[in-house]
Parts: sequence; structure tokens; C-alpha cells
Amino acid sequence: MISIEFLPQTGFVFMLVFSRLGAMIMLMPAIGEIAVPTRIRLILALILSAIMMPLVSDTYSAIPLTVPGLALAVVYEILIGIFIGMSAQIVMSSLHVAGNIIALQTGLAFAQNVDPTQGTQSAIVASFLSMLAVTLIFATDLHHLLIAAMRDSYVLFKPGEILPVGDFLQMAVKAVSGAFVLGVQLSAPFVVFGLVFYIGLGLLSKLMPQIQIFFIAMPANIGLGFALLFLILGAMMTWFLQGFEQSLSVFVH
Repeated sequence: MISIEFLPQTGFVFMLVFSRLGAMIMLMPAIGEIAVPTRIRLILALILSAIMMPLVSDTYSAIPLTVPGLALAVVYEILIGIFIGMSAQIVMSSLHVAGNIIALQTGLAFAQNVDPTQGTQSAIVASFLSMLAVTLIFATDLHHLLIAAMRDSYVLFKPGEILPVGDFLQMAVKAVSGAFVLGVQLSAPFVVFGLVFYIGLGLLSKLMPQIQIFFIAMPANIGLGFALLFLILGAMMTWFLQGFEQSLSVFVH
């Protein structure tokens, strides 16, 4: 006689694994972008949950005897997934900080479009940097680091333990501040460029007040800005990928 007593426990574990990994995939950069269809992300979450379940099933306890206990277990897994996914997504916001500063310094701040990686309107330079970053994450196999973070999350946040709310808040503040610092570092050459360029224009306007210097110099500002962007683009993205890897290494052991 074949016993099916293991099925409820198996379904319970799969539901919890899917809750954690699904929340991560829906928020993580590259593999969880808004441009990726929801059905594709859902299928990816189901596949990864099926692969991950045998590896982490021993970390889960028996099925709770009450409905509130079951709901609490699901909410716990979802919160862990949201926290890790958002921590990785915040790093991508550094490109929006850098892109907006670059657009402001080069006179392209009014060139706005919808960023497919974020689903919001942003400067066209920020959208370009975001799309380039997603491409480079796949090209350099850094998406493997995202999958490793999913697996190692069971080492950092074991099922059934009390949520470390204080550590969550501290890591969130550190992630947001780190993303802003990284964005400013990426755009630092353009801040210097804008400062020197506009100081020069100010001096010229004082020497030749009868000429609209700022109006005439606007095409030169855009042209020089594009030249500087493509000159240092490789170094910028290398710096970003290093920061992206360092931020995710917190969740990988």
C-alpha cells in the first residue's frame, strides 16, 4: 500500500519556498525587471522553487496546527524575499542618481522617457545606463550571484526564527546611502565638467555681455557631454558592477 502522508508536508514546504523565492524574483534586478513578462517571472519562480526545495526542506519544521501559524510562516518568507530583493534593486537606483546628474550637467535633463527597467519616467541617460547595466549583469554572469543569494538566504534567515528587524533597518539605511554614494561617484567627472564649463561661460558672458553665451554654448555642452560619456562609459560600468557585486556579497556565504 502506497502512503501519501508526506504530501501535505511537501506541499507546505514548496509553498514556503515559493513565497520566499517568488518575492525575490519579482523585485530583483535583471531577472525580475518590469520589462520581463509576469508569466515568465512566475514560471522562473516555480522552476527555482522546485530545484531549491530538496536542498532546504530540512530547515523547515512541521506544518503548523493553526491557520494563523500557517499564515505567519508564509508572511515571514515573503518578508525575507522582499527584503533581499529590494536590497539588490536599490543598487540599481544608483544608476538613476548618476543618470539624472549627468543629464543635468549636460543639458539633457528635459529629455525624459519611460525607463523599462523601473517602469517610471526618468532622464534618457538614466534609462540608457539602466538598460546597459542589465545587459552587463547577464554578460558577466552576475545573475548567478542573485541565484546564490536565494540559496544562502536560508543560511542567513533560517525559517521559523524571529525577524531581525533592527538588522533589517540598519541594512536598508546602508543600502540606500551606499546607492546614493555610488551614483555620485559614477557621475563625479560630469560634476567637474559642468563646474568648469559653466564657470568658463560665466567669464565669457562678463567679457562679452552683448552676446547670449549660454544660448550659443548649449550645443557645445551637449556635444562635449556625449563625448565625455562615451569616453568614460567603460570605467563607469566597471565601477558599477564592482559595487553591485559587493552589495550582493552580503547575502552570499
